[in-house]
Formats: sequence, structure tokens, C-alpha cells
Amino acid sequence: MKNTWRERQVSKCIKFGNKYRFFKPLMLLLIVFIVAIDRTRIAIYGSRKKILGVAIAFFVFLISNSFSTPVFQYQSVVALDQDEQESEEIENLENLQEESSEEETIEELQNLEIEGEVLTEEEDLYSVDEILQNTQMNQYIDNETDMTEGYEFSKEDWNLLLVNKQHPIPENHTVELGTIAGSMKCDARILPELFAMLQAAKNDGIYLSVCSPYRDLSRQEMLFNRKIRLYMGYGYSYMDAYIKASEYVMVPGSSEHQIGLALDIISNNYTSLDEGFEKTDAGKWLKEHCDEYGFILRYPKGKEHITGIGYEPWHFRYVGKAAATIIMDNEITLEEFVESISE
Repeated sequence: MKNTWRERQVSKCIKFGNKYRFFKPLMLLLIVFIVAIDRTRIAIYGSRKKILGVAIAFFVFLISNSFSTPVFQYQSVVALDQDEQESEEIENLENLQEESSEEETIEELQNLEIEGEVLTEEEDLYSVDEILQNTQMNQYIDNETDMTEGYEFSKEDWNLLLVNKQHPIPENHTVELGTIAGSMKCDARILPELFAMLQAAKNDGIYLSVCSPYRDLSRQEMLFNRKIRLYMGYGYSYMDAYIKASEYVMVPGSSEHQIGLALDIISNNYTSLDEGFEKTDAGKWLKEHCDEYGFILRYPKGKEHITGIGYEPWHFRYVGKAAATIIMDNEITLEEFVESISE
């Protein structure tokens, strides 16, 4: 009669243990292990039909049970979520394209600069001569306003209104606009200092140009949506493009341009809204003298974590001479200054 697999393996272990007595205890353990494996094999083989039936029943239970279904549907759910997200982004992009007054394609947008605001053809731009040529401006230039000594600050001061992502424009806020030139307007109360600053710069041989002063809500929405489309054209998702756009263009409802106290100022020989403006004579003059006329460099370099906006050497905000002197001398932001005012 032919020996079984178990008998053959046990016989080999016994012979090896007798020959090498040092390994005899190990061989006894191995024999026990061989016997256990063989008995398990026999039990499974004899009950294979029952085991197969149990396995099938368990599998059917898994795929039909409401608690386990998500395990098998995970990949399909993820795929559906991704499809929905892509559909939402496409819909948002289509809505942005419909809202825009310009017939721009993504390819055309990619030719625009990524950082800084885009000075478009329809943007108002007036040189210092165009602004000051009105003879009525002399009454403003000669005015002395806002003395810095003995000034007491309050968070309620109109010129210190803090507007940013965390502090949107109050719903009841109104703006009394005055004309800078043509269709360009700003808060009427800042005109004296603005004209005086432009004239002083001209006297020093610096010919400034003003663009993007007051904007209404629809204008701010158009610029913000345009920036979103720009980033989406570079492959960003809608939400990532929204976040990135808000680093360079204020979210509608939180822009200082909408309260008429902020202006973008460049020069007659440098008309790009980018960081290169800081190296021009005009950029240097403004940074050095703007506080003398109540203006501050609103978004300075190195303060992005406070302002929430990238460095903009062309963006100036009116706060009054007293506050501007403190802010510029101490190299702080409007956020830091307002926070320091006691109630």
C-alpha cells in the first residue's frame, strides 16, 4: 500500500532526528505541524461543497447589505462627485463668460499678466495735465486741510473706514462723489489732497497718471470675474481660481475702490500695474511723499499676511494726513493702525 503524504513527511523527520539528535526536539514540533496541516486539508476537502455554499451566501450578503454597499460603490461615487464638480466649474466658467462685457476667449486671457490688476483699454486713465488743466482746481490745491498735531482718532472716522475681506462695506454706506476728470470720480472729500499731491509731484518733475479710482459694484464684479477666468485658463479649478484671484483683486463688496477712497496711480511713462512700478521715479516719489497729502501705500510688501492682498506699489488709499504720517513712518498697515485705536 502506498504511503500517504503525511506518513512520508513524518518518516523523513524521524530519520533526520535519529541521525542528528541535536535537532530531534525541532523534528517533533515539525511532525505535529505536518499532522495538523494534513488533518485540516482532509477536513476542508471533505466539506468543500458546504464551505463553497457558505462563501457564496456571505458574498451575496455583502453586496446586498445597505451598510456594506458603499464599500463597493466608493469608486463610482467618487467618479460621480468629480463629474459633478467638473460640471459645476464648467457652468461657473460659462456664467462668467456671459456676464463679461468683453468677448474674450481663454487663449486671449492667457496673454494677460497673472499678477496685479489688468489695465484694460476701457479703463479710465488721466494724466496730471488732464486732471489739473481745469482752472477750478486751484481752489483745492491752495487749501490747507487735516493738520496732524493734536489729532484724536476714532474707528468711526470716515477716512479710516477699514474695508477688506473680513470687513466688507457696510450696507448703509453711501459715497458723495466728486469729479477728478472726465468720468473719473472719487470721494469728494479727498479731492483737495489728491490735486495738491499731483501738483507737487509735477513740480518735482514727476508726471503721475490716475486710473481706477471709484468703482461701482458691477465694475468690481466684472474685474474679479475676469481674474477668475484668467486663472481658470491656466488650469486652475473654479475654487482655486477664486482664491487666487482674491489675492490680487478684492472680492466685490470688500474693495476700497467702491468707497471712493482708493486710487491706482502710475506715471505717464510707466502704465503697467505691476511691481516694476516701485523702481520708477514716480513709484519712489509717491512712497516718500504720499503721507504728506493723507495717502498711504495700502498693500506694502511683506504685509500680505495682514492685508490678504499681494504687494501693490500703485495702490494708494486716503486716510488723512495724521493717520498717514503714523502709518508710513512706522511701516504698518491700515489694519494694524485701526486695531491700535482705543475704543
